[in-house]
Amino acid sequence: MNPNDNKNNHSGGKGSGNWRGILSLVCWALLLTIVINSATAYLGSAGHQASSVTLEYSQFTDMVAAGDVEYVEFSNSENILLITPKEGYVYTDDQGIQYTRTKDGYTFTDPVGQQQVTNLSFFTVQIQSNDEVVKLLDQYGVQFDKPYQAQLNPLVSAFIELVLPFVVLMLMFSLVMRWMAKKGGMGGMGGLGGVGKANAKVYMEKSTGVTFRDVAGQDEAKESLTEIIDFLHNPQKYTEIGAKLPKGALLVGPPGTGKTLLAKAVAGEANVPFFSISGSDFVEMFVGVGASRVRDLFKEASKVAPCIVFIDEIDTIGKSRDNRMGGNDEREQTLNQLLAEMDGFDPTKGIILLAATNRPEVLDQALLRPGRFDRRIIIDRPNLAGRLATLQVHTRNIRLAEDVNLKKVALATAGCVGADLANLVNEAALRAVRKGRKLVTQEDLLAAFELVIAGTEKKGSVLTEFEKKLVAYHEVGHAMVAYKQKNTEPVQKITIVPHTQGSLGYTLLMPEEDKTELRTRDELMAKITVSMGGRAAEEVVMNTMTNGASQDIQDATNVARNMVAMFGMSDEFGMMALASRRNQYLDGGYGMDCAQDTAARMDQAVKEILDQCYKSAVEVIRENRADMDKVVAYLMEKETITGAEMVAIIEGRDPATVEDAYASTRSSQQGFRPSAPEVIEPAAKKVHMISKKIEAPEESAPTSENAGEGPAVPEEQSAGKEEPAKAEESPRPEESAKSQEPDGGQTPPQP
Repeated sequence: MNPNDNKNNHSGGKGSGNWRGILSLVCWALLLTIVINSATAYLGSAGHQASSVTLEYSQFTDMVAAGDVEYVEFSNSENILLITPKEGYVYTDDQGIQYTRTKDGYTFTDPVGQQQVTNLSFFTVQIQSNDEVVKLLDQYGVQFDKPYQAQLNPLVSAFIELVLPFVVLMLMFSLVMRWMAKKGGMGGMGGLGGVGKANAKVYMEKSTGVTFRDVAGQDEAKESLTEIIDFLHNPQKYTEIGAKLPKGALLVGPPGTGKTLLAKAVAGEANVPFFSISGSDFVEMFVGVGASRVRDLFKEASKVAPCIVFIDEIDTIGKSRDNRMGGNDEREQTLNQLLAEMDGFDPTKGIILLAATNRPEVLDQALLRPGRFDRRIIIDRPNLAGRLATLQVHTRNIRLAEDVNLKKVALATAGCVGADLANLVNEAALRAVRKGRKLVTQEDLLAAFELVIAGTEKKGSVLTEFEKKLVAYHEVGHAMVAYKQKNTEPVQKITIVPHTQGSLGYTLLMPEEDKTELRTRDELMAKITVSMGGRAAEEVVMNTMTNGASQDIQDATNVARNMVAMFGMSDEFGMMALASRRNQYLDGGYGMDCAQDTAARMDQAVKEILDQCYKSAVEVIRENRADMDKVVAYLMEKETITGAEMVAIIEGRDPATVEDAYASTRSSQQGFRPSAPEVIEPAAKKVHMISKKIEAPEESAPTSENAGEGPAVPEEQSAGKEEPAKAEESPRPEESAKSQEPDGGQTPPQP
């Protein structure tokens, strides 16, 4: 076969295709011209009829004879007479509405009784000749006229009405198609406005405004990314030893840990172009658009290599390919194209793909294999040092008071991610403004943390005395169990003030040291027991149950279920995994991997753990009932107390001596949340809490010289005072071993 024939065939096909395209444009333009002209004529006729009144010719002659006509106009194009009645003429339509001719128009009364004004046009079809009509109008003295209209050439008129709109539409079509072809000059659907074109944002050096200096608490991730950036800047160092440039790095971690922020910091640190795009940008209704956008993205990246391509939320397009739910052709084609592009680009060009996700378990295995994503960089929750560094970054532009200790805030925010800390600092700054201060204090930071976990106070909520007492015993039950048990976190705050997140009160436990994710069985059992303390106090003291323990029961059940199903801490199943983690970085949920009868036995094992912990909580409540009554009485009076105030009441000291608003029940570190002030004079006698109410203290503060001059309590009153049962578990300063006499301090009555 002659290749020239083939060439001619191709050119002939291309020419016929062009003629078909031109013919299609002509047909569309002609069709639109006819539609526009018809619509214009119809709308003009409809608008004309809507405001016009057609009169019979006999009615017209009667109006002329009656002297009701002021002016008549002869139409040029049709045998139509346009009639203008005189002022005062009354026209009644078919519905009985009367229109009166006035200087401003035609007035009428609507069905509601309102006076309205409208414009009407009266016309009639001319039956007689112009001479006869003129004779009639002259007879009765009616003015008439016929406006002059220059006659156009028929060819010019046809051109204006038909050809000109057609030409305008052809030009518009041509311009639109040229623009579409220029914007989307790719395969697939690229011709329609660039649908198949990747809309990635391109950042150059420091254009994001974020660098590694703005990222804290993720030192390991920064180290890995710094090495990748150095590989791009100085590839000879690595190629000399034979190392290859990694093709991709996957950033994995819980939401809010800073994956996208790290990617922006890479853009700020790198001296190479940085392409940023979201996984959802590849998803379209048309099949093949996502794959076309992937091709265009890597095509543009190869032009400016070396560069970095960042795909956020890659699980949108990178989900595992299976046919269990029927599949998704568009998503699978996009993933296949991404896999092919990652295999196809030359590693020596310096194109590195970064991706972020918090669901790595759903990603396709072909995407995670070495040679595509060579590294998995874990962006986990920051530890104590990381939280402290993160707080320092976020408070860089915040005006802080001298009493701010970010280490205390970092200790209090165990488990928080970077986004939580940023929100906390912002809420503290907003609180300082609301309080009328120009500096952010330590109280603002810790109060902002409570605002995040419990919400704002409900100032309009009113509890009855019984409800208030019930909530007080519930919260003190949590606090007492936490205080009297080993392996628990110290109590920092107890409140019975309702908050917006659904709680009528809460007990705030704060760790005083940074703990890892490792937990012993005793610590988990103690955590469940603390959760059971509220319900135990309701039953032991108030002889009732409330729905206020629902969240406590849910938390305790989740811990117990994890102990049995995941941690191998049950006697019946031992070292047997009954479930597997499904969403490690999201809700932490898991799926059962056992038979139904085994799951039923697992529920029984969970119930045994809960019953055992509840029994322990009841024992603690019963053994410390007297101390609970004292704490509850003080809590009902103050509504919010600290853990140190609870300790002072239990030890028989005056809770008013506790000045730190965030002092906890344990002071393992000197000067950090002490259960009593750092400098305190020892009391002369041990003071016993009695039910008799004592008068309020004077305004003058006690001094060290008269600290021991208060009235002594007889020994027989304090002989039966029980010593704290947690001397070893809750170390306190030597001063707290002794008691302090109250300087006339008010003691709440015992219920």
